Amino acid sequence: MSQLYDLRLLIESKIKADGLDAMKVKGQIGLRSGRVLALISPSTPDDPTAVSKLKQAVKEVLQIDA
Repeated sequence: MSQLYDLRLLIESKIKADGLDAMKVKGQIGLRSGRVLALISPSTPDDPTAVSKLKQAVKEVLQIDA
């Protein structure tokens, strides 16, 4: 699996565990990172810039270090 997909799974598990509004949270993260989470699959190739932006977005929106 790719780092991007691992981050997607982390985001989805945090949303579920905290009972957050999935559409809202994923939308906020997507806008900040420039990535649509639904399009990240296990075969999505890692891009260091994309990984960095997604991690930063997760930190801003969910207040967790990814």
